[in-house]
Formats: sequence, structure tokens, C-alpha cells
Amino acid sequence: MPGPTLPGIEQPMNDILAQLGSVLEARKNAPSDGSYVAGLYAKGLDGILKKVGEEAAELIIAAKNEPAQQIVHETADLWFHTLVLLAARGLGPQAVLDE
Repeated sequence: MPGPTLPGIEQPMNDILAQLGSVLEARKNAPSDGSYVAGLYAKGLDGILKKVGEEAAELIIAAKNEPAQQIVHETADLWFHTLVLLAARGLGPQAVLDE
């Protein structure tokens, strides 16, 4: 059974996450000067963890002090960088969905 869809997007979220997971995997072997994600991978796990921490802190601050759109923006950043972290550890979005 396909997962839920987003308003205005006919493709199930699970499919979108799987596609993003595939792109993140492909970026592991890309030159770091041509890809933001490859640059994160080049910094290693500690660099990725630092970025996830920064994004989490930005979301906390936005949730306390900023309008809704900024909260959404910071949430998207945190979700994205968390997906990079999963890929760096050899996991994909499906591991979280299965949980």
C-alpha cells in the first residue's frame, strides 16, 4: 500500500523519500567541489553531526521566536541534514519509516 501524499503532490511521500535517499547515496562518490552533500560527506561523520546539531539549534530558536514560515524552513533543513546523516551511516529513509 503506498504511503500518504502531500497536498499538491501526487507521488507518495515514501517514494519521494526513497528518491532523495538514492540521490544522497549517489553523492557519496561525487566530487566535493560540485555538490553540497558531497562536501558534507568529505567532512566525515563529525562534520555531518555538527551540521545536524546546528540545524536542530536553529529550529529550536525559530520555534520560540520566529513566524511559522521560518519554523517550516528550519524543519526542512533539519530533516534534510538528518537524511544525510542516515545515508552516511549506511541507512536510508525506509529504516525510519519501518520503525
